Amino acid sequence: MDPDFKEPDLAPSETAGSGSDETAMAESIGAGAEATTSGSDASVVMAVSDTPPDRSGPLDELTHDLDSLHELATRGSWQAILDKVARARASSLLSKPHEHLTYLTFQVLALTKLRRSADAAQELDSLHDFDGSHYRYESYPEIYPDRAGSMVPFSLRWLYALIPTKLDNRQEGLDRLYILLDFVRERIREKESKNLDASVDVWKRREVFVMSCLLGLHLGHKEFGVSMELIKELLNRNPLDPVLISKLGYVQMQFGDIEGAKCTFDRVEKMMNEGKNNDLLNEIEFKNLVGRNKALIYLVGKDYVSAVREYEECMEQDNSDVVAINNKALCLMYLRDLSDAIKVLENALERVPTVALNESLVVNLCSMYELAYVNHTDIKRTLNNWIARVAPDDFDSSCTRV
Repeated sequence: MDPDFKEPDLAPSETAGSGSDETAMAESIGAGAEATTSGSDASVVMAVSDTPPDRSGPLDELTHDLDSLHELATRGSWQAILDKVARARASSLLSKPHEHLTYLTFQVLALTKLRRSADAAQELDSLHDFDGSHYRYESYPEIYPDRAGSMVPFSLRWLYALIPTKLDNRQEGLDRLYILLDFVRERIREKESKNLDASVDVWKRREVFVMSCLLGLHLGHKEFGVSMELIKELLNRNPLDPVLISKLGYVQMQFGDIEGAKCTFDRVEKMMNEGKNNDLLNEIEFKNLVGRNKALIYLVGKDYVSAVREYEECMEQDNSDVVAINNKALCLMYLRDLSDAIKVLENALERVPTVALNESLVVNLCSMYELAYVNHTDIKRTLNNWIARVAPDDFDSSCTRV
């Protein structure tokens, strides 16, 4: 079984920069992570969601076929992204410096998702100094007459920090992430000094993102002391984040402080009852967070029947709550009801495959097959063949252990 799947916020794969984090970063890949504009009242951060000067047009609109790259990333079609980047280069469709950097960012992201991190690192090594003048808009006034600042996407800086962790060089990855955190904080101070509120907001979101990546890495290696400090620092910025407060409770549980975790989870439930969540979750998401917190307390106390009841309530409210689905199945297994445990996971894969097709869930299902059936190899091979047809490119089919 996969013990780290009890809450995905505790699993390194959910918080250390893979999975949803990497796809989310694909949504923010723009051609000017730090750019400012001249001749306007306020400078802005030039990312996909930012508003540039009207006379120049958004940089994302000036990047060849960027929307299709975003769409491919959202679908998990990472090999198609590599093919598209290769065709664009071969056909000389990328004419501006920022376009080359944007396409390179998608290429590195795709290589990373396809577990070709060594190739991704090699591509990044070709860039040399991110802060060199050759990566600044003002170095090309004939192309970017109204822009100044770095054209290096923030996503590319983040990938540069992340990739060593994929190559079994965790310490270098940590060092790079902390350097990136210092870089982000320096940008925040710089923007604040110029009263650039829109830019400050963007960079503060990036600060939280990098800190969350660090938190995932530390939690994944059971470094609970530094994890606790990061959580407290994040809570100082947003004391009404119910997910983060719940994460504090999970860390307290890892320390063995069950009573402290209960108090923390009670705080989250009180926030829900009072309607305090800073609009970070909708009503159902908030209720399910509270329900899963309660279930974890039951699970730690080996009261699996009560835990199942809580998870079932979560599933009734949201039948795609993959954490509740997975953990209900685990509780049923602990109750020696393997048949129903298997049915829970199989039904989820059939009903909501795009959500339930999670490597941890599949590992658990295959482990249950091994416990329940003599001919488990044939059953797992059938599952593996189905996964090959429906899974995104980056799904690790080796988790079926066929």
